[in-house]
Amino acid sequence: MRAIIAPDREAGVGGLTLTEMPYPYAAENDVIVRVHAAGFTPGELDWPATWVDRAGRDRAPSIPGHELSGTVAALGPGTTGLTVGQRVFGLTDWARNGSLAEYTAVEARNLVPLPAGIDHTVAAALPISGLTAWQALFDHARLATGQTVLVHGAAGGVGSIAVQLARDVGARVIGTGRADDRDTVLGLGAEAFLDLDADDLSRAGEVDVVLDVAGGRILERSAELVRPGGTLVSVAMPPPVPPRDGRAIFFIVEPDRVRLADLAGRVRAGRLDPIVGGVLPLAETPAAVARRRRRPGKTIIQVVDD
Repeated sequence: MRAIIAPDREAGVGGLTLTEMPYPYAAENDVIVRVHAAGFTPGELDWPATWVDRAGRDRAPSIPGHELSGTVAALGPGTTGLTVGQRVFGLTDWARNGSLAEYTAVEARNLVPLPAGIDHTVAAALPISGLTAWQALFDHARLATGQTVLVHGAAGGVGSIAVQLARDVGARVIGTGRADDRDTVLGLGAEAFLDLDADDLSRAGEVDVVLDVAGGRILERSAELVRPGGTLVSVAMPPPVPPRDGRAIFFIVEPDRVRLADLAGRVRAGRLDPIVGGVLPLAETPAAVARRRRRPGKTIIQVVDD
């Protein structure tokens, strides 16, 4: 099968190549998925799990990518609940070869049936971004109706979904980004937009929740915006400066089949619209990963044609 491989950690993005790899092995409770569309996360080549298995053994060369949508090609021993030919989407395991390949082995518990009417490219934009946004806003920050949330990177994969989810529960949303993100963010339902290059963040006033995806100076400056009892939550790095009289949280997204099914239901009902920033063929993955300035939403790799 064709796959994108990362030869070793030192090679980085420049080492990504399209090559032939062996067909994956289906262990107990595994599913072999024929991948139609896949997503990747910038920076995942720096994750320790990209290079070692669950026992800590080296597994280079590695196939990156952790989001996928496709069809069930085969079932491993003991696998139940899914059938060959069924449309599915979900997350590949952190410490195993990923989704940037024509076939991949995934634990069945990390896959969800894909409802009719949802395209594979849209479904592949949902797992990490959707779960991250939900877990940040509601599991960790406990965002509620009537509260105000400041979403950094509001036109990105995580941020654009967070804006929509927050608006759906009746929260007031302020989004940040670069100047050319303004129309996208306001179009998603944000009440206000702040240009990170030109505007003072203090214009946001006090907020109940800050969702950070960038880290660095933006994260540091955000602590002073959180009102007493509020929450600063980051998926980029542990907040170096906690809010005064508030909480500071850093977390890594966790697989959640029930929530993924709920998010897909929202997409099907028209309550959530993941932004697909571009669709590129598998051969163009290295260039897509290396691109520093991305379009709004999430770039998706179309592995095989529907």
